[in-house]
Amino acid sequence: MELGFLLASIVKIAAILAYLYGLLWVLGHKKLWVKVVGVAAAFILVQLALTITIGGEEGETLLNNFDQGLIFQAASMTMVALGLNLIYGFNGQFSLGQWGFYGIGAYTAADITFRWINGDSRGLIVAGVGSILGILMILGIQKLLNRYKGVPVLSAFTLYLIGSVVVGAIAVFIGNLINPALTPLLGTLSEPGPLAQGAWLQVVYFLAVIIAGIFAGEVSFLFGLPVLSLGSDYFGIATLGFTIIINTLMVNSDTILPFPEMKGGRGMIGIPKMTTWFWAFFFMLLVIIIMRNVIHSSTGRTILAVREDETASKAMGIDVANTKLLTFVIGSFFAGIGGGVYAHYIGFLSPGTFDFITGFNPLIIVVFGGLGSMTGTITASFTWIFFLEGLLRVLLGQMGTDAPTWRFVLYPIVLLLLMLIKPSGLLGNVEWGFLKAPFIKPREKPASTPEVVKG
Repeated sequence: MELGFLLASIVKIAAILAYLYGLLWVLGHKKLWVKVVGVAAAFILVQLALTITIGGEEGETLLNNFDQGLIFQAASMTMVALGLNLIYGFNGQFSLGQWGFYGIGAYTAADITFRWINGDSRGLIVAGVGSILGILMILGIQKLLNRYKGVPVLSAFTLYLIGSVVVGAIAVFIGNLINPALTPLLGTLSEPGPLAQGAWLQVVYFLAVIIAGIFAGEVSFLFGLPVLSLGSDYFGIATLGFTIIINTLMVNSDTILPFPEMKGGRGMIGIPKMTTWFWAFFFMLLVIIIMRNVIHSSTGRTILAVREDETASKAMGIDVANTKLLTFVIGSFFAGIGGGVYAHYIGFLSPGTFDFITGFNPLIIVVFGGLGSMTGTITASFTWIFFLEGLLRVLLGQMGTDAPTWRFVLYPIVLLLLMLIKPSGLLGNVEWGFLKAPFIKPREKPASTPEVVKG
């Protein structure tokens, strides 16, 4: 390997760490104008690196195509890993199902936009209406169950499952009803209509990613309701089984499931590549802000309390089961958004990308960065992608065609060494800038009034 490439890779990793520190610093600044200018500058800095060419019009950009792929992959991985850190690091629930929800989000968002540009609005309508009705159904059944005490978990799960089937049927009916009216406005792939191009298409992309996150969260709710009653170890095994089931459904999506456009094990092609740095930056920032505000809220304190001691949490009146379920749903929502962003950057989805072996990547990143550290997860996501998937992969690739697979041997070795040297992860509980806990000024005690001595 050339020495120049090695030095350039080290400089890029150092620059990324400085970039992340600066971004979190400006987000945590007290003055609003500093936040706005800082975030805009952080976006523009990378955007310029993606567009400015070196050596004329035919030269490469400052961040070449390989680096661009790593940037977008790291942004998606940050969202997935933050969701897992919320579930495992902050709530203490060992989960191996995060990659499955990542895949659900990717395929859901991809199917919506794929159908839309090919003149079929049912993907957006069915998924959108189904997601909204699904939320209303869950809230309605929860309100009903709150009137009765001691309802078995499986009985509640049955009600939610029946409600989901009804909601799905209604959404499909509405989709089939509205689709003919929108078809002339969508056109075809070769001759797109007014709704399948320009700003309208960007709106559809935004909705597709959000709906993908909501759908992943709703699936996690149905799955987590009966499974979260298990202990942490058994819950981990159950989530691993969930990931394998989702991967199997992806492989057979064109036979078992009514989605021939996904092409099963052959992989889904023709996904519009609509993820730009603006959207990747926007959604990553959105996930970071939501998670930070959740952690530093009263809900976040209950999440941490459940991790520390479930028995003591119950004694203090915390609903442990609902807290676990809420955390699981939010973490899965983040994974679904990350999947939607990734699908529209890569433009191709293969079930092999979402198998259970690669599903360990977010877990390694979370442990590597530090359980319960948002800063550690963000920095570890970018460092992981650029060092192990970027530099190390290129280095091993020059040693032979089969050499890159050795990185799967080096990953656990690096992780084991880290656990021996620093069990708390690279950053432990350290947080940077915006992610630090807000300072709460202690209450001032009222001045004590002197006692009047009666003579």
